[in-house]
Amino acid sequence: MALLEAKHLSHAFDYPLFNDLSFTLDGGQSMAIVGVSGCGKSTLLHICSTLLAPKGGEVYFEQIPLYGAKSRNALHVRREQFGIIFQSHYLFKGFTAKENIQLSALLAQTPLDEALCERLGIARVLHQKIGELSGGQQQRVSIARVLSKKPRVIFADEPTGNLDQGTAKEVMDVLFEYIKTHDAALMLVTHDLALAKQCDRVFGLEDLMLVER
Repeated sequence: MALLEAKHLSHAFDYPLFNDLSFTLDGGQSMAIVGVSGCGKSTLLHICSTLLAPKGGEVYFEQIPLYGAKSRNALHVRREQFGIIFQSHYLFKGFTAKENIQLSALLAQTPLDEALCERLGIARVLHQKIGELSGGQQQRVSIARVLSKKPRVIFADEPTGNLDQGTAKEVMDVLFEYIKTHDAALMLVTHDLALAKQCDRVFGLEDLMLVER
């Protein structure tokens, strides 16, 4: 059974972005979407993660529709089952790094994962305020916050955009290890083809369609 399934998705703003897109994403699997700026990659991720309703089609999580006319599942699934990593961190600036992560762990009723913080290289800055951290450190805190929630599906929009090459690899290794260990799934949007190729499947969004590469 697919963990996440998109069926016949279509969307447009002032111009069409994509039409009749369908794909499945299984537990333990990662997929990357690449394409030129403005082609609709982030919009597709926002639709699949329940942040934006599609103009047409449906998204299913464990066969549960998220958008249908009578569906009230989107908010619950986003809170309980999805983790979303943005290039902009959306952290609470007045809080410490630890407090930001603990908020997510509290919602998931799990303890702070100190080993995860060590893996992400932020263990030594947990007691610092977010405003005192570099952009790269903030990004790693945001990733730790998402993983502390123990999501079934991770949506990542340019998650390594603020990181140097070495740190980016370490962070992606953590994400890939997480989805394998927890039978979760990863949907990644990136301009970095080398990064995309680390995923199990790579799609290009071009001419309103998803083309597997």
